[in-house]
Amino acid sequence: MAKYKLVAFSNAAEGRDDDFNTWYDGQHMPDVLNVPGFVSAERFTCVGEGPHRYMAIYEIETDDLGAVLAEFGKRPGTELMPISDALDFGTAQVGFWQPVGG
Repeated sequence: MAKYKLVAFSNAAEGRDDDFNTWYDGQHMPDVLNVPGFVSAERFTCVGEGPHRYMAIYEIETDDLGAVLAEFGKRPGTELMPISDALDFGTAQVGFWQPVGG
C-alpha cells in the first residue's frame, strides 16, 4: 500500500487561537481521520516567524489516492467536516506529498 502525506498550514482568525485549537483538535482532526485512507495525524506550532502559525501532517495509506482525494474533497463544509470561523481560511494551504524514490 502506498503512503502519502497531507500537509496543512493554517492560522487562526485574529484573536481566536483558543477557539481554533479547540475546533482543530476536537473536531477537525478527527473528521479528517474519518476519511477512509487517513491513518494518523500530528499538529505543530511554529517556533519562529513565518506566514503560518500551525501545521498539521496527516498520513494516508492507499492504493487509490484519487479516490481518497475525491472523498476528502467532498467533506469540508458539510456535517462530516464542519469548518470553524476561527480558521483564517484565506491563509490556509494544503498539499499532498509522496515519498521520493523507492
